[in-house]
Amino acid sequence: MNKIKTIEELAERVKLYKIKGQKIVHCHGVFDLLHIGHIRYFEQARQMGDILIVTVTADRFVDKGPHRPAFTETLRAEAVASLKCVDYVAINLWSTAENTLRKIMPDFYVKGSEFKEKFSDRTGKIDAEIKVIQEIGAQIAFTEDIVFSSTNLINTYLSKFPEEIDNYLNFFRKRYSLEKILEIIENMSSLNVLVIGDTILDEYQYCSAIGKSSKDPVLALKYQSRDLFAGGVLAVANHVANFADKVQLVTILGEHDRYEDFIRSQLHQGITPFFTTQDGAPTLIKKRFIEGYSLNKLFEVYVMDDSGLSEEKDIELCEWLRRELPNYDLVIVADFGHGTISNQMADVLRENARFLAVNTQSNAGNRGFHTISRYPNANFVCIAEHEARLELRDLKMETRPLMETLFKRFEFLGLVVTLGRNGCAILNENSFIQVPSFAQDIVDRVGAGDAFFSITSLAMCMKTHIEIVGFLGNVVGALAVKILGNKKSIDKLSVEKLIVSLMK
Repeated sequence: MNKIKTIEELAERVKLYKIKGQKIVHCHGVFDLLHIGHIRYFEQARQMGDILIVTVTADRFVDKGPHRPAFTETLRAEAVASLKCVDYVAINLWSTAENTLRKIMPDFYVKGSEFKEKFSDRTGKIDAEIKVIQEIGAQIAFTEDIVFSSTNLINTYLSKFPEEIDNYLNFFRKRYSLEKILEIIENMSSLNVLVIGDTILDEYQYCSAIGKSSKDPVLALKYQSRDLFAGGVLAVANHVANFADKVQLVTILGEHDRYEDFIRSQLHQGITPFFTTQDGAPTLIKKRFIEGYSLNKLFEVYVMDDSGLSEEKDIELCEWLRRELPNYDLVIVADFGHGTISNQMADVLRENARFLAVNTQSNAGNRGFHTISRYPNANFVCIAEHEARLELRDLKMETRPLMETLFKRFEFLGLVVTLGRNGCAILNENSFIQVPSFAQDIVDRVGAGDAFFSITSLAMCMKTHIEIVGFLGNVVGALAVKILGNKKSIDKLSVEKLIVSLMK
């Protein structure tokens, strides 16, 4: 008998079994790497009724980390169907079991013993499933047996990470508990944060190459489609607002081509925006022309006026900041060097913020004249390796002495240097630690540094151990490189799930 069916086929079969008075039992899950815990779970569930149906989460809905599932949905369904105690298997059509429950209408919906405690379900999915169970008149039941973890077994025996990263994670797990890391994430909600910096709208123009122009040595492109993303300080504020409950955003928009309605529509609902206007200027847009299939960037066009606010408006904003800055636990400065933050404003931020976290980005628009030296004595600084080398005009110095020189020269309290595929290095007055990258399947690196900076700023403000700070930054970075541009911000639940995946 072919046990693997569609959801619709199962629904029809269930009706026939119910006419005969037989009881239907339903189990649902990922079942990535079938193990003895699953087998005992299915066998106990089967004893609760006459027919056992198992639905398997489809590959596109598995959210246990960037390297999961380890086995495809068809292989996972086949493995479950091979068990004698299982009568039918289907690959689920939705991200949760709610619609499936309404289709199959089981008498019993069975979960493992690890789900008995309400706090174990960080996603809220079980609460939603219980409502559906009550709606259809079914019962929820829990098995009782030893709990095994597919994630732990996969991390131990089937890891897709290189050996050096596996070794690091094994070492990290011995030093810090999963509960400790998740507690830090949870406590970020109490912070009152002000985020200030340059608004950047990232426009992606997708094209296909159609050849060389017949008259000039120019690549000819055919337009395909367009995306517009809220980048720069807007992206930083959105990332922060997914973790901290109170977020104030301060930035400059243009007088014309302002895009204010679009910007407001893209901001997290927990952000309170404060916009000031640069007279006679547009809101800054970076237009990236991209080959639509490979997503390789062909060239960029900046639409900007980086002269900043008028002297009068700059003085007004500085006065507002002097009054307001002491009210915030953390001030995050995303300074892309495009004119929002004047030298006077930088001084105000340094002198009045209770905890100042700064990122100064070196990019084509500021031509190498924009470095971290304008923020001496900042509490926390996060820059890329090439930005650190630009500040010291040194291409050859090893990472640690490079960072120690910056640290001492500008009297920072904490310094992180991101190292691309090599992860990050972090330094304070007591320690120097390097944390490897966890990134896989990179889609787009744009915005990954902003996401890294956002989470590490929150963690540093909470006096988190610097190794955990680096770990959290690389977790967020691994999620960010899988997103095209700033299409969406990094949410707390995704971070927690990846942390669980790495820590088990």
